[in-house]
Amino acid sequence: MVKIRLSRLGKTNRPYWRIVAVDSRKKRDGAFLDNLGTYDPIKHEIIKLNVEGISEWVSKGAECSATVKKLVKNYKKLAPQA
Repeated sequence: MVKIRLSRLGKTNRPYWRIVAVDSRKKRDGAFLDNLGTYDPIKHEIIKLNVEGISEWVSKGAECSATVKKLVKNYKKLAPQA
């Protein structure tokens, strides 16, 4: 089963999260299928988010983690409407 969850990057005491589609049996920071965005928890900002990619993976049966659901909801609320 594919999950959309966070993968940690960065230094000690300076985390940086990548939003990825990954096989649920893989490690948190292991190999991933697709990079869907990045999030900086120190500045509380979503650097980049591929909403279309996330919806594509969900349509194929992937499940989002609770944190990713919250980030996508906040991003859609704050993103400029074009």
